[in-house]
Amino acid sequence: MSEPFSVPVTVRGYETDTQGHLNQAVYLNYAEHARWALLQSAGIRQADLVARGVGPVALETTIRFRSELVAGDEVEVTCVFEWGEGKTFRIGQVIRKADGTVAAEIEAVGGLMDLGARKLLTEPGKRLAELASDPAAFGQ
Repeated sequence: MSEPFSVPVTVRGYETDTQGHLNQAVYLNYAEHARWALLQSAGIRQADLVARGVGPVALETTIRFRSELVAGDEVEVTCVFEWGEGKTFRIGQVIRKADGTVAAEIEAVGGLMDLGARKLLTEPGKRLAELASDPAAFGQ
């Protein structure tokens, strides 16, 4: 099995809260950054999606906080799309410190929306693969 897609992130001081650790909402920003970076690595830009009248949507997100992050920590944020049947897909993500410690696990359910009809499209994995110059980035 190949390694999951990942992006490096450095925790910035302005992202921390009064206790000195990464604000809980910023974990979602890191996860979102990794998802968009994966799309870009597949050759899909946000403008490409808009031009086709489609856009990814988040339907559900669960975060399990495992170890605190503080300003200056270097982390890797992984991203793996899991395709199934129907209109939705799952995304598994891990935020891991440089020493290998898991800081957070994120599980999400998403879909691909027709922006005109405001409805989820069927077979989102197939549709994204058709837009991609490198669909292998999705693990398909």
